[in-house]
Amino acid sequence: MAEATPATAKAKSAKPVPLPPGTDAPKTEAPNFDLSKFDMPSFELPKVEVPAAFREVAEKSVAQAREGYEKMKAMTEEATAVVEGTYAAASKGATDYNLKVIEIARANTNAAFDFARALIGVKSLSEVLEVSTGHARKQFETLTGQSKELTELAQKVVVETSEPLKAGIGKAFRRVA
Repeated sequence: MAEATPATAKAKSAKPVPLPPGTDAPKTEAPNFDLSKFDMPSFELPKVEVPAAFREVAEKSVAQAREGYEKMKAMTEEATAVVEGTYAAASKGATDYNLKVIEIARANTNAAFDFARALIGVKSLSEVLEVSTGHARKQFETLTGQSKELTELAQKVVVETSEPLKAGIGKAFRRVA
């Protein structure tokens, strides 16, 4: 670091400005810059006439882009509505299916308790065979019917869920084409 000395302090001070003739005391002033003496350059673009054909092409391109955007926006809104409808149908279908499974489980549990009660009242081996065979036959028929019901319900859910989706996609493709 350099130390400030009286010689360096004098070198840094403002220098006296020469005064016009007829003035007595020397003054120390900061230089006065008058920016009005300097002209700022102007960077104007040259005025070029755009050909009409170019203007037409640009206008058509903008119109086509706007039209494409509007179509895509409409398709997106429709697709959103289709997905919402499909989700609602799938949710309702899953709820119905689960309720049916719970109903079947309850029926099968009650049948098992009925079978246990029937076995408690049995007095001979032939009655055990008769009650067991009757219960097995009845449960086989019940399970067959329950399986059929669940299959039909699952198919119904799939159809109800996929139809809005299929219709929406078909409509979107017809609109684009």
